[in-house]
Amino acid sequence: MRTLESALNIKISFVIPTLNEEKTLEKTLRHISDYHGPHETIISDGGSTDRTLEIARTYTDKIVQHPGAHAQTIARGRNEGASLATGDFIVEMDADSHFPNINKFFAAIIEVFKKNPSVVGATTWFRVYPGDETFLDRLIFKIAGAVTLIINNYLGLGCTCGGEFQMIRADAFRQIGGYNEKLVAMEDVEIFSRLKKIGRIHFEKRLFIYHSGRRAHILGWSNSIITFIFNSLFLLAFGKVRSSTWNIVR
Repeated sequence: MRTLESALNIKISFVIPTLNEEKTLEKTLRHISDYHGPHETIISDGGSTDRTLEIARTYTDKIVQHPGAHAQTIARGRNEGASLATGDFIVEMDADSHFPNINKFFAAIIEVFKKNPSVVGATTWFRVYPGDETFLDRLIFKIAGAVTLIINNYLGLGCTCGGEFQMIRADAFRQIGGYNEKLVAMEDVEIFSRLKKIGRIHFEKRLFIYHSGRRAHILGWSNSIITFIFNSLFLLAFGKVRSSTWNIVR
């Protein structure tokens, strides 16, 4: 209880980029609305043509809509949402991300930040929704999570295996200028690589979040892994990704 109470004076800004997310968004927003601590939810929409904005308005009035005629990168969507944030922490997440117990989750992870002032960003294990999770999902996300844990907590580098959940101190986010809007993918990995220059990235191994796993389920794990590997190598070597576009999977 003491840990939960200590989290109640910390404001969290939940930032969710969306594009035609009517299938998953409402469940995600209902989960966030169960959080007892000070918070705000910000939807950054890239031009939805379905019920996404109608659903969003039921839960928040903090909505930013991309004005351009051309599709925005997800990095720009994340930045535009974060530009409205007034919280102590910015939580960048996807429209299909769910917390198994949101109050216990943030009580634990806020305590990590409080005890370790040098920590500027955090992530955790990713799991596919119960009932939808396959053996391959469990295996690959377990391996990816273990690699991410080692890279962050033991090697002192910055890494994540996806944008399903990134919690960043708001002042650190602004200090480095947010996400790199030139990237059509890997913006989540790249921001942690810059954040680690001003602090530590922490992988919280006691926690996990759920997500739909839809990209790997629709495009296939082999295609998803190959794309990730090539983009990672290009990012390391050239500061940009190999992909010129990012397939929208819904």
